Amino acid sequence: MKKIYLLLTIAAVLSLSSCNLDINDDPNYPSSSDVTPDLVFPAAENAVAAAVGDAMFNYSGFFAQYFEQRPEANQYNNEAELNIDESTNLFDRCYRTLYAGALADIKDVMDRTENTSDLFACTVLRAYAFQVLVDNLDQVPYTEALQGNANTNPVWDKGEDVYKGVLAEIDAAEAALEADPMTLTDPLLNKNVSQWRGFANALRLRMYLRLIDGGINAGEYQNKALALVNANDFFTGDVAWDVYNNSEGQYNPWYDVARALGTKNHVASYPIVSYYLDTNDPRISYAIMQNEAGEYVGQIPGAKTVYKSWGVDWKNKDVSAIDYTNAMFAPIYLFTQSELQFLIAETQLRWGNKAAAKDAYEAGVQADFASRGMSVGAFLNGNRVNWDAQASDANRLNLIYMQKWAALFYRDHMEAWSEVRRTDVPATSAATGKQIFEDPSVYTPGQMIVPALNYIQAGGLCKRVPYPSTARQLNKNTPAAKLLSDRVFWDAK
Repeated sequence: MKKIYLLLTIAAVLSLSSCNLDINDDPNYPSSSDVTPDLVFPAAENAVAAAVGDAMFNYSGFFAQYFEQRPEANQYNNEAELNIDESTNLFDRCYRTLYAGALADIKDVMDRTENTSDLFACTVLRAYAFQVLVDNLDQVPYTEALQGNANTNPVWDKGEDVYKGVLAEIDAAEAALEADPMTLTDPLLNKNVSQWRGFANALRLRMYLRLIDGGINAGEYQNKALALVNANDFFTGDVAWDVYNNSEGQYNPWYDVARALGTKNHVASYPIVSYYLDTNDPRISYAIMQNEAGEYVGQIPGAKTVYKSWGVDWKNKDVSAIDYTNAMFAPIYLFTQSELQFLIAETQLRWGNKAAAKDAYEAGVQADFASRGMSVGAFLNGNRVNWDAQASDANRLNLIYMQKWAALFYRDHMEAWSEVRRTDVPATSAATGKQIFEDPSVYTPGQMIVPALNYIQAGGLCKRVPYPSTARQLNKNTPAAKLLSDRVFWDAK
């Protein structure tokens, strides 16, 4: 009943607020004192979760090569084949939801409270929203955003500057923290300021590593990352929007869209299936189904419409479908404990204590198994995933990245896609999809595969999403169109 009450409260707030407005319009909040900041804040949390956990979860699942389009269905052919430009409106709904929903609501709350804990939580959630926007688009409205009619054409700031800006905002809000208890309704972290501080530190660590690998003040951010890790003041559990249940109108939004379409569209991609099988990973059964022959078979990325030219008539029965069941009322993850531990492991291995790196690596694997209700058993003893079996620190770092990718499947696809771009792990196979299909021995399990049918002009994998067409129509300062092969600032490799 508690979850149902929360969803009804959020729905009521959303119906009163301006979540469908253009980001350049003033929020049309009712003047009634009934709509107080404590009721607006969960609407902001819900909007952030809706953006990350629905459309973004879906398309980044294709870009991280977890998903492929089912052979006898067509809903997501464009995502599978990277046939995407501004006209496809891939990011438009997320853009509106984050700006006109989440960020507008956060601004409204911050304008109406002086409670330092409330302001800190708002600042952290705002930083998360901008981080996700930058990771999709690179340049975004920031310094002039959310000014309503006072500025209907905000400038688009460089991604690097947005990262630095929100990090400075977190620092200032934390410095201003007093002993104020939170007053905002907070389904995300239950008014726990310590958890919000831990979430802030995890966001800092995530952004520091991206700034470092983007070649931005690397020495400064290395020191900051290591200091954060050594202080070990992070959140416990997961940062997850856990309000869904097995009731009509209360489902996880990604599941609800899949259910509403009435046709199963998602099958497992070849890279994730091959890596799970190669490492004897029991997590393969969590959301991937065996095919009709009782085998786990992943589909070659972008190959759905070219299989016939390869001499095969690929059918639904031949490939492993995604099992939607576990998504029915799954939470939306903003930051998993598993990802946090892998980031700690990376930081320790690169600049700190190697023994601590091993501990954090194993904790990352264990946390993901636990989140799925599975026992890790002897998995970490397997030669392919055992820390001590690795021949070098380079191999250990690669292992951290690979297991992070394995752990983010069916958890946080946006972060999986971002980490693939930042680290270039999994590496991209030199073999084509057709070559791999005809001779799997030319392929290393888990490697990314350039889609067999690929509409990216420069080839390769997806590095960003296009600017929203609504931004192009409404803001004359929207930058020139970008290709999917154009990198965000921290993707420097």
